[in-house]
Amino acid sequence: MVEVDRFRSQTNWFVTIHLVAYDSAATKERILTAAVTEFATYGVAGARVDRIAATAKANKRAIYDYFGDKKALFGAVLERLMTELAEAVPPRDDEDLDAYAGALFDYHRAHPEALRLLLWEALELGDEPVPDEPARTEHYLDKIRAAETTTGDDDPRALLFFTLGLVGWSLAMPQLRRMILGTDYPLDRLRNSVSSAVRALSSTSHHSAE
Repeated sequence: MVEVDRFRSQTNWFVTIHLVAYDSAATKERILTAAVTEFATYGVAGARVDRIAATAKANKRAIYDYFGDKKALFGAVLERLMTELAEAVPPRDDEDLDAYAGALFDYHRAHPEALRLLLWEALELGDEPVPDEPARTEHYLDKIRAAETTTGDDDPRALLFFTLGLVGWSLAMPQLRRMILGTDYPLDRLRNSVSSAVRALSSTSHHSAE
């Protein structure tokens, strides 16, 4: 009987620990999901931790316990989204930059919160170090090396920067898009135009390198 009671006690302890760990992971996931929407809408200064907690159905204290202050939570959100972006549109040395631009356009079109968070980051942090900067820099360096392979450019950094600008600005500025291109210029056509522009830039850069 003693052995049975001991087994039950150990089993209950294991189940309790397992459930606590599962609940902790689920709570963190809900907090991050809620924080993405909050920060994309209001930025760091305007975001409210109590609103994130309410949306996530989590205790406000849990946010501070898991992530630290609001700025640290913003960093965790950006780190997650940039990781997802890097995995969805990875650097490939067998892919031309115009194809990369098209894939990046598709990603940001489907996930507009990523661009919004980058804009908030630029607005609120300026030229200060940003969350997870070393890893993010390494991702871009990988893409630069891949671009060097496909374009033949000895220094494709500016070319990659222009590519990111063409994609990002096309989607981040709907008011300019509407005023300049009109309301009847579909996004699919804009995607093709961006890819064509990047292809032309790549060709010009390649000839300049020669």
